[in-house]
Parts: sequence; C-alpha cells; structure tokens
Amino acid sequence: MLPRGGSRSQWDLGRSAVRTAAATGNMVGVQRTTDTDGRRARRGRRGARDAAAGRGRASAADAPPRIGAAVARFMLGSLVAIAVIVVGGYFALRQVAIDEAERDTRERVEAAGRVVEAAGLTDGVLRGDRRALQRLDELVLGQVLTGSIVRVKLWTQDGTILYSDEPALIGRRFQLGEEERELFTDGGADAELSDLSQPENRYERAEDKLLEAHTTIRTPDGTQVLFEIYQRFSSVSASGERLLRAFAPPLLAGLLVLLLFQLPLAWSLARRLQRGHREREQLLSTAIEASAQERSRIAADLHDGVVQDLAGVAFGLAPLAAEARARGDEGDAAVLGDATARLRQGVRDLRTLLVEIHPPNLDSAGLEAALSDLLSPLASAGVATSLEISDAAAQTDGDSAALVYRVAREAVRNAAAHAAPGSVRIELTRPVAGSVRLLIADDGRGFAHATRERGAADGHLGLTLLDGLVAQAGGSLEVRSHEGGGTQVELELPA
Repeated sequence: MLPRGGSRSQWDLGRSAVRTAAATGNMVGVQRTTDTDGRRARRGRRGARDAAAGRGRASAADAPPRIGAAVARFMLGSLVAIAVIVVGGYFALRQVAIDEAERDTRERVEAAGRVVEAAGLTDGVLRGDRRALQRLDELVLGQVLTGSIVRVKLWTQDGTILYSDEPALIGRRFQLGEEERELFTDGGADAELSDLSQPENRYERAEDKLLEAHTTIRTPDGTQVLFEIYQRFSSVSASGERLLRAFAPPLLAGLLVLLLFQLPLAWSLARRLQRGHREREQLLSTAIEASAQERSRIAADLHDGVVQDLAGVAFGLAPLAAEARARGDEGDAAVLGDATARLRQGVRDLRTLLVEIHPPNLDSAGLEAALSDLLSPLASAGVATSLEISDAAAQTDGDSAALVYRVAREAVRNAAAHAAPGSVRIELTRPVAGSVRLLIADDGRGFAHATRERGAADGHLGLTLLDGLVAQAGGSLEVRSHEGGGTQVELELPA
C-alpha cells in the first residue's frame, strides 16, 4: 500500500504521466520545431498581425467604460437633440406664421373689398367706363396698394379682368380656378400661395413669392365681382422669424437648464456602469479561480484516496498471481493476473482523469508535458494527435502558460466530447518576440455560430468565460468552425 502523504508532491503528474502513457503504448508524438523554419515564420508573422488586431479589438470591447467619455457622449447626444428640437421648432413656428398670415390676408382682402365696394366701385366699371376705372384706380393706389400688397385685380364670373393696377391686364380673360368660382356661390374669402407660372400672373413674376387672397363684392346694381389682392410672402417669413426670435431664447434656455440638471445624473450613471463592469470582471475571475480550486480539491482527494487504494491493491495482487503460477495453479494465476491488469488500467484511467480535472504543476512540468497529457486520452482512443511546440514557446511560463493550458484543455475537451474527431492538432509558437500563439485544430463535426450561443445560454460557458480572462490579459481568442468542417481555436497572448 502506498502511503497517503502530502498531495501536491505526489500528484505532480507532468512528465510522470507522459512516462506512464509511454509504458502503455499511448505516448503522443511530439515534434519539436524551430522558429527559423520558413513556413512557420510566415505563419508566425501573419499570426502576429492578427494578434495585434485582436488585442486591439478585445481591449476596446472589454475595457471598462470611461466616465468622461460616457458623459461626453451623453452631452453630444443631448446637443444633437436640442438642435433637432430647434430646427423642428423653426419649421413648426414658420408654418404657424404662414397659417396666421393666410388668416390675416383673408381678413385684409375682406376689409379692402368693403372699402372698394363702398367708395370706388360703380356700375361703369362693368362697362369699362374710363372715368369709373380712373376713380377706382385712384382709390386702389391711395388706400389698398400699401405695404406688402403689390397687385389688385377685379374679375367677372366668366374670368374677365375688369380692373387691375396693371393696365395691360384690363379686358383680358383667363380661366378662374374652382376655389374662385365657388366664392361666387358660397361667399367668404380664400387665401393661398400664388402660382406665378399661370398666364394671368405674368406681370407678378418679378416678385419672388406671393400670397393671393380673394373675396366677392357687389356693384351698385348687385352684380357680383371677384376682388383679388397679392401680398409679398417675405412679410410672412418675417413674421415667422419674429416668432422664432421671440420663442427661441426661452426655449433654448429651458433646454440648457434641463441639460445641466441631467449632467450630474449622467455622471452618476456612468460611475455606476463602470463599477458594474469592474464587479462583473471580478466575478468572472472569482468564478474561474473557484472552479480551479474545486478541481484541485477533487483531484487531490482522488489521488490521495481511490488512486492510491487501487494502486496498493494491484501491488498486493501481483505477488499472489506469481505464487499461484509457481504452484502450477494456472486458473488462479490467470484470475489474479487479470484483476491486477484491470486495476492498473483503472489507475492509469484515473490519473488521466486527474490531469483533465486539474492541470499539472506547469512551473515544474512545463507546457510541453502538460499539453502532451491533454492529448494522451485521445491517442489511447484511436484519435490521431499531433503536438508541435517551438523552442521559444516551450519556455512560456507564469500566468501566460496557465491561460494557454486552460484554453487548450477546454478546446481538447470539447473536441473529445462533441466533435468525434479523426485527428487533433496542437501548435504552440512565438511568431514574434513578446507574443505566444496557440492553435488547436480538429477535423470533427464542427458547429454553427448559433449552436455556441445556445450552449452558452444553457450554461456551457467554458470558452465564453475564458474570453474575459484572455481580454484582461490583453490577448484575443477566436473560434472558427462550421458544420462538417472541423473547428479551430486560436489564442494570441502577450508573453
């Protein structure tokens, strides 16, 4: 029976596990390479470029949010919102001003129409009498064409212009619009933007934009005529600008005060977000560490208990089998020999399980032996395995070596459990000084990206948890796979 002593020295299984595997015919072939090999050098340079890009992406994506940057983005977004409100308010106020101007113009044409009807309109205008037209012209020029009004027209129901302050239009006939014809039956007033492309408006085209208004008035004998005025639209725009100048300062002041009140809240939220990010990273690190400690405890218990018990029983049965064979009792010798072989195989299987549960002491065993141990169970199961380690990469130690081993262990374990591969290959190189690259490739089933997301949602978080640790270390972890095409897991780390 083997003694049950201190667990760490007894369960330092790095190179001893390799020797055990060699004894049972399961030794993994290890190909040592050098960094001077041309093909590997080209691949190393490409990997270094990808690693630098990956580290940049990882650090940008996983770095804790900076308070100043978050508040600056909030302020910028708020200023953009204020600008949108100001521009929208301008157009809204402008439309209000246009509507108000049209209402004012309708009232104005009705007032001007009543003045013309009472003081200047006679029945002679219907006949084109020169004195009647002159009298009406004097009234229009003196009392109607003031300020923003630039044109006056008087129409019959059939579209003939009886009078205009532009003499060339008098007597001309044009087609009245539907809205103008309705005024002869419904009464009231109407205002709209003038279409200066119409032939009756040819003499108004020098003006930029006009607002026209119409109403009906009567001659002394009761004949209805359409009274029309044209007002400059610039006066309407000026009204909108006046409204904007009146409302904009208090509106902007209110928005800025609101923004200033929100600034401390934004700063507080950014601090809480940063604190939450740090807590998440700490929880992730704690979860990984707790998992490693629990694996270590379970591995130590197995090694100091079941493994040594089985090894002791096998050690005790071997002499009994030899004694039975010496007596010529082949039956007992065969049974005892078979039991001894089974116990020894069980010990080897348990030692392999110990390596999977908890990594060996990387400082004493080294990465080469540890990675070789990972491949041993696959090799014993008939899977073709390959391990390539450059001389420089084999010297990786410390936290970088531990993270390399964790990623390799998770990738190999996933391949064995889910991919049914025919071959598994591990490469560890240093493409450039200060960087280590790990590649685990298999030719198994592969998987779609959605499958990994569903696995993470179901609690399978092996590589997902390692993503955060790799990012914290300034590295990048990439998983490339598609259904039926195998899987490649590539790790780049500063070392």
